Amino acid sequence: MIKVGIIGGSGYTGGELIRILLNHPKTEIDFVFSTTRAGKPITSAHQDLLGQTTLKFSGQVNPEVDIVFLCLGHGNSTSFLNENQFSASTKIIDLSNDFRLQADSNFNGQRFIYGLPELNKSAIQAAEAIANPGCFATAIQLALLPLAKANLLSDDAHVNAVTGSTGAGVGLSATSHFSWRNNNASWYKPFTHQHLGEIDESLSSYGNTVGKLFFLPNRGNFTRGILATAYTKYNGSLEEAKNLYSDFFNNAAFTHISDEPLHLKQVVNTNQCHIHLHKHDDLLLITSAIDNLLKGASGQAVQNMNLMFGFPETEGLLLKAGVF
Repeated sequence: MIKVGIIGGSGYTGGELIRILLNHPKTEIDFVFSTTRAGKPITSAHQDLLGQTTLKFSGQVNPEVDIVFLCLGHGNSTSFLNENQFSASTKIIDLSNDFRLQADSNFNGQRFIYGLPELNKSAIQAAEAIANPGCFATAIQLALLPLAKANLLSDDAHVNAVTGSTGAGVGLSATSHFSWRNNNASWYKPFTHQHLGEIDESLSSYGNTVGKLFFLPNRGNFTRGILATAYTKYNGSLEEAKNLYSDFFNNAAFTHISDEPLHLKQVVNTNQCHIHLHKHDDLLLITSAIDNLLKGASGQAVQNMNLMFGFPETEGLLLKAGVF
């Protein structure tokens, strides 16, 4: 058993992380730190955990835990680590965007490895600190990395992706409350989304020529999941593309190729990424689907933890989707 600390456990990603770790056979939650809810039951923020835990939010941090997860808003992980020092043996997984880019990956003498297992598994296994990928970034990278590795992404790629309201976090905003989001759809941050930087670095990591990526994110009128469609020029056959993707994800525990078109319900509440390929003339259309809170955040964080501690990669993450 390893002792786990969670910083910022009252939000969506924190709640999902607590839910997974309570049922993980190799973890014990030592504390869930909160500046606003210290002393209150975990279930005051996460009613879905009623009957599963009697833990309370803590106002104190135990610096001797085996691993700490940072579930803080973007920019806040840096401040927290500057103000709170953990033991030299404590591993860190950060779910914000503070350390994802190469330019930001070295912090106080510690290097944060970019935590996309399908790309960096060996480095993750040896890492002391992980920068967990963004949710859109995960869906888009898994859709395009096989082409990038094979040097088949030299033409521009166009990506359109829709996400549920939980992607905006637990705080209320003008575009996340029910009366606006329900029966509605809209785009935001066209071609400028903050995940583009980490996507570009990963696609370029093989040293091959990569075309420009045009990404249009959309808000959907549902709570969980990301459905991303990407298309680019591709001269091979559909069968060759399927073989390329199958080979790339041959050892991926959670990423699978589907012969049938995708829908979100098949991945929501799981740590899965499902991918579908479609050929039209000289274009290859790649569709990817993930749960933004699991494979796009907390589930992938636990997947990284499993790799760091030598646990089976799927430990605690064999979750079934609720399709019906």
